[in-house]
Amino acid sequence: MTQKILLAGATGNLGGKIAQALVARGAHVRAILRPSSDTTKIAALQRLGVEVIQLDMNDPAALQQACDGMDCVVSALSGLRPVIIDAQKVLLDAAVAAKVPRFIPSDFSLDFTKTQPGRNRNLDLRREFHLYLDQQPIQATTIFNGAFADMLTGDMPLILFKRKRILYWGSADQQMDMTTVADTAAYTAAAALDASTPRYLRIAGIQVTARTLAGIMRAITGHEHRLFRPGGVGLLSMIIKIARTLAPGKKELYPAWQGMQYMRDMVEGHAQMTNPDNARYPELQWTSVADIVGPFLAAGGGQ
Repeated sequence: MTQKILLAGATGNLGGKIAQALVARGAHVRAILRPSSDTTKIAALQRLGVEVIQLDMNDPAALQQACDGMDCVVSALSGLRPVIIDAQKVLLDAAVAAKVPRFIPSDFSLDFTKTQPGRNRNLDLRREFHLYLDQQPIQATTIFNGAFADMLTGDMPLILFKRKRILYWGSADQQMDMTTVADTAAYTAAAALDASTPRYLRIAGIQVTARTLAGIMRAITGHEHRLFRPGGVGLLSMIIKIARTLAPGKKELYPAWQGMQYMRDMVEGHAQMTNPDNARYPELQWTSVADIVGPFLAAGGGQ
């Protein structure tokens, strides 16, 4: 029997890839979108075979009707409190009212169950939502994927391409866990169709230290990439505090200091994965550092 999955956030990067992966696995995908959603993205979803329903995300009755008959609700919503707390609560309540068996929240991050509250705004919002989620009569599964590895060639300043340096804070031997958006989406699709998922699933397509990353970059480019340590975790925390004071960015999803908070959580090591659940779906393939960086450099990136 074809499984039916309701997907929220399908017009986003991750959500769109989850939709593709679900369709590829033979699922019937129902995407709920706001009336103001990009018509080009709506058309792309419909060409894929996704059933699109446009509704008011704050309308409990409309959401409950959209959830009716679904086997799982997957949230790939992205935002701050109005989205991660408020909108997801309405969506979750609708799923419960419609008697949907399973719910996958929009966590998709490093394992914040192991990190200290109050030190990462975006993760604190997800932690707060969990307090509500875990009180509801529905089977929930969170997927932790570390950082999005795609950012190695963008917003994550680990590889300083022009300077041929690998930046790190603290220890050069601290493991960092990352997974690409596409791999995270593929795993999420598999989990959405798997009724036996536990409360938490942890994946890491890439597990590297700054030292091993330097070796990988030398193998890819043929050039030595030296380690660069601006300071320890304490200095990074101080910089975060100054950045938040000078540029609060309260309404921005990813102000500069938010990225720094995420970096600090990675290099402190509390959320390090020791036994990720990568093998749960053996048909999946994992994207490597070389798979990400090689095409980027071939296209003239990092010059």
